[in-house]
Amino acid sequence: MDIATPDLGEQSEVEVYGARVHNLKNIDVSFPRNKLVVITGLSGSGKSSLAFDTIYAEGQRRYMETFSAYSRQFLGGMERPDVDKISGLSPVIAIEQKTTSKNPRSTVGTITEIYDFMRLLFARIGEAYSYVTGEKMERMSEEQMFKNVLERFDGKAINVLAPVVKGRKGHYRELFEQIRKQGFLKVRVDGEIMDLVPKMQVDRYKIHDIEMVIDRLIVSESDKKRLYTSIQTALKTAKGIIKISDQDNHEFFFSKYLMDPVSGISYDEPQPNTFSFNSPYGACTKCSGLGYIFEIDTNAIIPNPKLSIVQGGLAPLGEYRETWMFHILKALSKKYNFSLSTPIEKLGEEIINIILNGAEEIITVPVEYNKWNVQNYQITFDGIIKMLEEQTEKRGEEAAEDLENYRVLRTCPECSGARLKKESLHIKVDEKNIFELATLDISNLAVWFDGIEERLTERQNVIAKEILKEIRSRIGFLIDVGLTYLTLDRTAKTLSGGEAQRIRLATQIGSQLVNVLYILDEPSIGLHQRDNARLISALKNLRDIGNSVLVVEHDKDMILEADYVIDMGPAAGVHGGEVVSAGHPKDFTKGKTLTNDYISGAREIAVPAKRREGTGKSLVLKNATGNNLKNVTLEIPLGKFISVTGVSGSGKSSLIAETLYPILNHHFFRAKKTPLPYKKIEGLEHIDKVIEIDQTPIGRTPRSNPSTYTGVFSDIRNLFVGLPEARIRGYKPGRFSFNVKGGRCETCQGAGMKVIEMNFLPDVQVPCEECQGKRYNRETLEVRYRGKSISDVLDMSIEDAVAFFEPIPSIYRKIKTLFDVGLGYIKLGQSSTTLSGGEAQRVKLATELSKKDTGKTFYILDEPTTGLHFEDINVLLGVLNRLVDHGNTVLVIEHNLDVVKVSDWVIDLGPEGGSGGGQILFAGTPDDLTKVKNSHTGKFLKVEMGR
Repeated sequence: MDIATPDLGEQSEVEVYGARVHNLKNIDVSFPRNKLVVITGLSGSGKSSLAFDTIYAEGQRRYMETFSAYSRQFLGGMERPDVDKISGLSPVIAIEQKTTSKNPRSTVGTITEIYDFMRLLFARIGEAYSYVTGEKMERMSEEQMFKNVLERFDGKAINVLAPVVKGRKGHYRELFEQIRKQGFLKVRVDGEIMDLVPKMQVDRYKIHDIEMVIDRLIVSESDKKRLYTSIQTALKTAKGIIKISDQDNHEFFFSKYLMDPVSGISYDEPQPNTFSFNSPYGACTKCSGLGYIFEIDTNAIIPNPKLSIVQGGLAPLGEYRETWMFHILKALSKKYNFSLSTPIEKLGEEIINIILNGAEEIITVPVEYNKWNVQNYQITFDGIIKMLEEQTEKRGEEAAEDLENYRVLRTCPECSGARLKKESLHIKVDEKNIFELATLDISNLAVWFDGIEERLTERQNVIAKEILKEIRSRIGFLIDVGLTYLTLDRTAKTLSGGEAQRIRLATQIGSQLVNVLYILDEPSIGLHQRDNARLISALKNLRDIGNSVLVVEHDKDMILEADYVIDMGPAAGVHGGEVVSAGHPKDFTKGKTLTNDYISGAREIAVPAKRREGTGKSLVLKNATGNNLKNVTLEIPLGKFISVTGVSGSGKSSLIAETLYPILNHHFFRAKKTPLPYKKIEGLEHIDKVIEIDQTPIGRTPRSNPSTYTGVFSDIRNLFVGLPEARIRGYKPGRFSFNVKGGRCETCQGAGMKVIEMNFLPDVQVPCEECQGKRYNRETLEVRYRGKSISDVLDMSIEDAVAFFEPIPSIYRKIKTLFDVGLGYIKLGQSSTTLSGGEAQRVKLATELSKKDTGKTFYILDEPTTGLHFEDINVLLGVLNRLVDHGNTVLVIEHNLDVVKVSDWVIDLGPEGGSGGGQILFAGTPDDLTKVKNSHTGKFLKVEMGR
């Protein structure tokens, strides 16, 4: 989320004159302030160019100008977007999809600040329990201790003890001498009372408990003053803790701090950071607050136990060669009488354990330096696992890739994934610790907090009143934007773009700012139709408190509920960049544009007359229980176009992306990711490979682009190498690469752009002053094919490139698939960082389409309609149907009803999200799904299909 700035006029409209950013064609457009405004149109028609690259960029620039000249010198200049004038601009906040944190320490709870308020709540009203006995921890004042001892031990002989050493080794000669000099006569060592004598000491190698004997007396009314003085002395000496032992050898602890009266363990006074997994005061020491650890996987070390050590049975070592480690193993084999040539599975558990985990006995390792010189080394062998762990620590990141194959991610055994110390987890409010609350989904968390006052004491209620108010309001905002299924411990990196955007939207609603222009990028992504109404209501609420809301969106409900709609087009790329229609939805839908045609029903994505029969074979996943899945058995008929549907959080991703795909990926490609729990899978023999096409970026740097990802850039470079001019100059393929020295511009190192760091604002990219953004040096650009340099080719749109490279089949085929999936408007060399999730997914799809399919391939797509206009969806469905017509299976996780209604088979999960989901409600044709009463998808599909 980024903040930009104001034009403080009181005019009723935002007016944009002469916008020419990217493909915008010198357009003038205006829209009312303090209204919900939707910008729609085909993918690539200029929606984001207008909303983000023009309006938001100008707001950000004006915000920069409010800084002093002194501050601006550190921030650098910011170029004005290519627009003549923008008036009526309020301060601008952009809530985009691409700003999701990948930090494993960032969670839903920390982003929304709900967890921060819960930490404060637990620190102030939490009740501590002992992790040893389960007893409630007690803290007492001196007066309370005195009264308690007086009542409990009336008439009994007691020892008043001050603990000074607990469970530590040492001889403690100096300590005993110090106590003796203070005038005390006795100490209790390991439960035995002893007289203090000069030069007294204990066994330094044993663990000891040592207490000073402050007083020995019979508790009575007459000795009250003496008892009180002794308790004061003991508290001062032992820093707030005393122990009382009676004549029956019963012991009782008393403390000014939190202490277990039975075992004597004490906790520090809880503070908010006691419950923070990002603080050393609260984080589990084993996993440092991550909840998981990396462990060496023994199955990966010995992937094939039928091999011997000599044959390479120990994967990290490979086949036998003269190395130090093999010398050790040879010595080990003599010591424990086994052969390195025996298959590992026949060595026996004891020998395998020694090889993996080491041996306690010292072994002699002879190393022959030459025929006459043998050096013997005496060593203790720690095992292969220890060796790999030490390599990881020593070499750090350098070793990470090498060792990745031998490491597996496991839940932390110390905290069981809770991330916190055991002391923190034993402080509770209403019998729940903070981790238990963080694992509740938002809807159940709201229920728990609703009636909490009745379960708290009067004192707790007074303290918690304002904290509870803040927590409830933030939970309410998350519910308003349809995120009832999320949990507070869900990490930010596992959120989809739409989920992350809606979380930030909920945070903004909570801030209650007014007179702000909010710009959102498709907030309905990943949202079921049932929850769409909540989202629209939340946006209207943002508008009603006095803000302007500008939404880039394709959703039909959002368009019809808007106060004003701007339709960009008429087509994509160079054929777009114009406002084809604008106005109130009622007036807007009367115009003749592609968007209007689909909304009015003049055009539609038709339901097929007949559903495919498929191959008659199935893939069956049995008893999946990961996350919220309730022992689900999934049957997937092969050779069909399948949609997996259900409300947000119903278990779609858990079932497909986190259980089914890792199983298939491991089976076909030996991938490492561990699937969520399941019992068995059947039918793998009916498919020969699996391909997942998700929305992760095709590259993490601006150097990655569609031409490099699809591999067509290698063919283009080879084409340029074969040109007469290049051959005369002796150019090789590397000359035409912008990633290596030689042909690239060295000023920008082939990036074409230079990054200006803006400190606390997003970095700004400006064209390289040397090559003017062309990426290459002058000599390289002199080589031309049909009048175009390599830079000109990268700057071509896919649509132009299809016509340009038609005579060259190897290049044409790959580029044509990009065009076929509706990406004709993007450029061959367009930076991957500028592509939306939906565009990145279609680049991946095109890459797979350019390969020859086998007819037995299993494709998995996660919400492929993200960022797509109705017409784009129509084009995409044509591509996917072609794959299925060749005998392949295509499975999509999808909410879009246009996709669901044309599917051959629908698997609907639910009935609700989070803990209320995780069941397969229905599996069958879309026509039959409309008859299922308890399916939310079925109800909306029934309306869509006119049933």
